[in-house]
Amino acid sequence: MRIVIAGGHGKIALRLAKQLADRGDQPVALIRNPDHAGDVEEAGAEAVLIDLEQATVTELSEKLMNADAVVFAAGAGPGSGAERKETVDHKAAVLCADAASLAGARRFVQISAIGVDDPLPEGTEPVWAAYVEAKRAADADLRERHLELDWTILRPGRLTDEPGTGVVDLGEGVARDSVSREDVASAVVALLHEPGTAGKVLNLVNGATPVDEAVREQAGGSN
Repeated sequence: MRIVIAGGHGKIALRLAKQLADRGDQPVALIRNPDHAGDVEEAGAEAVLIDLEQATVTELSEKLMNADAVVFAAGAGPGSGAERKETVDHKAAVLCADAASLAGARRFVQISAIGVDDPLPEGTEPVWAAYVEAKRAADADLRERHLELDWTILRPGRLTDEPGTGVVDLGEGVARDSVSREDVASAVVALLHEPGTAGKVLNLVNGATPVDEAVREQAGGSN
């Protein structure tokens, strides 16, 4: 499979590219900084330059032509303000979904965050609130696209850089906990290769079930 990763230099994205390349897929990493090309190529991905905050849907769709799937793994990241949470975590996600639809890349996996549909407590720090609201809006947009995209929304818990365990809890009702970025990448790989998970919103934390088995179980359930 030729799989385009938006936010290709991110911590999850680099791990994802390596796992995809190791299994014989063709990862393509969308990056806005040319200095990051070496890192994504070392991970086994083709580097493609584009700025998701500036690109038109037509420009982005050209980068997605011949893709079998798209993964939205972009984020404004730590240290960014509320405005970039909106332009990256929300608007860029919508742009990628629009472009994937235009390019005919139906399979779309979006990395979100656990609990973003829950009401925010009073007094929530403004930038964090902006992040949650941006993720919530991006997910809500994607959920309306059943006719044009075979989407899955993956909502990891608190991310760590611990080594991958290969075992997770995955499902709609899974409670908050932590999960390693390596295991998030493994789950994305499994989801990309399991079309039966389309139309699902799945929480992910480290747990007790092997990743591939956890994904198969979700594919066997009802949407």
